Amino acid sequence: ISISVFPPSNACIGRYILNMQITSCGHTYQRCLGDFYVLFNPWCADDPVYMDNQAHREEYVLNEHGILYEGVHKHITSRPWHFGQFEDGILDICLKILDMGASYHHGSDRDHCWRNDPVHVSMVVNHMISSHTTNSIMKIPENNDYLKGTKPFSWNGSVPILQQWYNGRCRPVRYGYCGSLASVMCTVMRCLGIPSRVVTNFCFPCSTENPLGVNEIFDCTGKNLCGKDKLWRYHCWNESWMARRDLNQCCGDWQCLDPTPLETGRGSACSGPTWVRSIREGELDLDYDGHHMFSRVNSNYVGWLSQNNAKKTKFFCDAWPCGQHLITKSVGSEQFEDITGAYKYELGSVKNKEAYYRAYRRIHPGYCNASNCHIDRELSSLKNPFLSDSGINMRLKMANCPMYGEDVQLHWLLENLRNENKNLKFNLCAQIITYSGCPMDQFWKDSVNITLGPREVKKIPLCISYSQYGPYLCDHNIMKVVAVSDPECGEALMVSRDIVINRPPVIVKLLSQPRLKVPCTAEISFCNPLQEDMKNCVMTLEGCGLFKEPMTIDLGTLAANQQARTIVEFTPYRLGSHRLLANFGCHKF
Repeated sequence: ISISVFPPSNACIGRYILNMQITSCGHTYQRCLGDFYVLFNPWCADDPVYMDNQAHREEYVLNEHGILYEGVHKHITSRPWHFGQFEDGILDICLKILDMGASYHHGSDRDHCWRNDPVHVSMVVNHMISSHTTNSIMKIPENNDYLKGTKPFSWNGSVPILQQWYNGRCRPVRYGYCGSLASVMCTVMRCLGIPSRVVTNFCFPCSTENPLGVNEIFDCTGKNLCGKDKLWRYHCWNESWMARRDLNQCCGDWQCLDPTPLETGRGSACSGPTWVRSIREGELDLDYDGHHMFSRVNSNYVGWLSQNNAKKTKFFCDAWPCGQHLITKSVGSEQFEDITGAYKYELGSVKNKEAYYRAYRRIHPGYCNASNCHIDRELSSLKNPFLSDSGINMRLKMANCPMYGEDVQLHWLLENLRNENKNLKFNLCAQIITYSGCPMDQFWKDSVNITLGPREVKKIPLCISYSQYGPYLCDHNIMKVVAVSDPECGEALMVSRDIVINRPPVIVKLLSQPRLKVPCTAEISFCNPLQEDMKNCVMTLEGCGLFKEPMTIDLGTLAANQQARTIVEFTPYRLGSHRLLANFGCHKF
């Protein structure tokens, strides 16, 4: 007997058991023919997740390899990630996630009726990633303390995270960060048949008081003080493709889902799904968490000088607008695609202003009937004055692209815009900044007196040696260099630069041609770039279709400038395009 099953496009996703009942000669027999899975189908035109572009389906559903973008907006770094949605057992884990999270949105899961709606499914998955009180998939370390778990940046893929959660009785895996949370969600959504991708937003504001403003406070030495607001250097979230029946959408479009719990003023929570187009248009009442998502790409940055008498003064500075660079992996390419235009119109354009006015009136009900001019005046009063308003232009320009162990070289450019002399005293400092905007140790300070003649331009070289920043960098590879003027000499001026310290590369070289179920060898090499020993060196290898589970190699101690080479053998167990990932860790990072 040949049996074909054609589930309708509105069938609930999940695992089904197929039984056959046979009646013969007055006797009835039951036989289980097996089980099968029903998933969302982006190839089916009647399915709410239908995507009509084949290249997009291959990228956002079938591709097991992704790229996470990190760093700062002027120095974007990338690292590969294994989604692994087709690895053995992952589908069962994804359905277990729906079982554990069912009570979040519906109280009871007796009828499973919500499982045919990608909106409700995405909300449950979004909540389960890190917001569930006891059974979330992953936790974020509090106060950057992850001694009782795995370093957040040491993960290479989603599969070990999901397996550890499932095998650990659904207890949260310690620890992750926004990139791993968004990537794990992308794996789950692709596994369930929903096209998804990871998006990175640079200059991401996190404010608990003013939804459309983020404040950074500095002392007179230029040190960034820890305040209530945080300016994340980057933040990752997930986008999923679906037609929103609740919004009367007949065609699919990208919906924003942020699984990272963020402080909103009423506690921490994940966000979404939010229609990306509604964010661009400022239609905040249209969707879930629209005001949160709008503020994350449209907030204004304000820098303050805190003086000894607790008085705060606004700096003259040229602030980079929040949310001005949103990127994701390009379709069929290793390069990134700039999708900022999907979230907001061009800065300063008429449509951009109209969307901002519309959103401002919804976020601040007291301005519901205010004119556009009134809102403009209010916004102008909150912003920093430009450096040019003080008669000075300044910027910090990188003279090199420093690798771990190398000195940081900068050029400090100053220009006097007036026809008179300028005598200024500046305090300079550098400190470590986490990706989430938390200021760490201040490790370098200096002060300098500068005289600028009329219309004079000066270039001052700055150097921060590895011996100065190395002991403080640890797992955080971002530092902030700041120059602030002495307020007693006139206006408070500030210029700053976020600097990424690149980590040394791990080189992977295949020594034989990979073939299915035939042993293959690869050479993994790494060179210690420091003039000191690296202790507790560990290499972690991972690859979908290559390793059933991550392989860890203990390298011990690497002497200064020593190169470590190791040969590994693996047997490809699945056809397809595979990628071998190698991650190096030591007591330094």
